[in-house]
Formats: sequence, C-alpha cells, structure tokens
Amino acid sequence: MATAGILYLIPNILADGTAANVMASTVADTIRPIRYFAVEEIRSARRLLRGVVRDFPIDDSTFYTLTKNSKPEELKPMLKALRDGHDVAVISEAGCPGIADPGALLVAAAHQARFRVAPITGPSSFVLALMASGLNGQSFTFSGYLPINETERIAALRKLEDESRKLSRTQLFMDTPYRNISLWQTMLKVLSPEILLCVAAGLTGPDEYISTRLVRDWQQVEPPKINKIPAVFLLLATV
Repeated sequence: MATAGILYLIPNILADGTAANVMASTVADTIRPIRYFAVEEIRSARRLLRGVVRDFPIDDSTFYTLTKNSKPEELKPMLKALRDGHDVAVISEAGCPGIADPGALLVAAAHQARFRVAPITGPSSFVLALMASGLNGQSFTFSGYLPINETERIAALRKLEDESRKLSRTQLFMDTPYRNISLWQTMLKVLSPEILLCVAAGLTGPDEYISTRLVRDWQQVEPPKINKIPAVFLLLATV
C-alpha cells in the first residue's frame, strides 16, 4: 500500500511581478516535485508555477478546479490522488489558501480523511495590512467579504463597529476590487467620525498604499485611489 501524499498549501503573489521578492525559497523547493494541483483559476496557477520554477513541466501536471461552489464529489479526484501517494498542492488565486479562499473546502476534507496538511509561508494580505495599520494586533477579527446588498452591508458595518468598541478589537474585511469605491463611500457615511479606519491596497506591489486615519479626517481628503485594486480595510473603535 502506497504512503499517502501530503496536501501542501501554496500561497500566491498579491501583485504581478513580485514572486522573486515575496516568495520564500521553500515555495520553489516544495512545488518542484509536485504534479497535482487544486486551483481556483488554472491560468494564474500556471503563471505562478513558471514564476517560481522557470522550467516547471506544466504539460506533465494535472490541474483540478476548486471554487467556492465545488461539491463534495468534485473533491474526490483530489483526495484519490493523495490516497494514491501523490502530493497535491492547493494554490490560492492570491495570498494564502483557505483564507477568504475555497482551498478550505479541500483542507477540511483532507483532515477528515486523515491526510497530512502542510502550509507554506507566503504573503497574506490581511496579515500584512494588520501589521502596517497601527491598530490592535492583539485582538482582531477577519470577516472576509462584506455583503453585496447595501442594507445588509450597512448592518454589517455597524455590527463590526459595535463589536470593536465593546472589545477594543480590530475588524478586518474586504470586497471585490470593483466594489471598493462603493464600499468606501458607505463606510464614510455609516461609520462614526471617531473610528480609526485603515485602507491597505496593492500590497507588495509598486503602488502599495497604506494609510490609517479617523473617519472624520478621511471625509476631508481626496479618497484613496483603490478602484479595481485589491484592498483590505480595517477599523478600530477607540472610544
């Protein structure tokens, strides 16, 4: 009976052309012998593989599609590969697998089947944003994507603010880049003026932007240029 494979969690870059600067050497070392990949988008996964291992044999590799809508039966071929002794790598679309990412579906299934899961160090947008925000890094919550519906979004923001005030907790969240401006406008309208609000956009890229101000101060300046740029937002109620 073959020894079961390992499910590796491979981070992806946050900004184009940054692999050489943000990827640890362990990423290339881990990827080099693997030929089975669970990915959200095959094209970007291939780009990462060639970015960290220039001569990676793409044509000799098997790619499984893994999305937030993947059903349990769609995970079976990936689990079979592990059972047959093949290492499998989950590659996130950006950042780390399993964080605001469908990789968590396969990770949960791998744990249930008692396969080893091995995370590899790499860039995480919400960790980098928290580091650079100046907000409370001892107590924080990452809420992922806020609701699309405006009424539900406003309710979510108010709930995050209330919880932050009660617990002195930093709240982190995000949205699809093309909705950043809409979310920004809603935050300045809904959040209390004395809330500390940080925007961290284009992380690790050449146009990286990170700034923390009170909401009332944000209301007096030009909005940050975050349209269609991946961003993380953080708030902290201090009073």
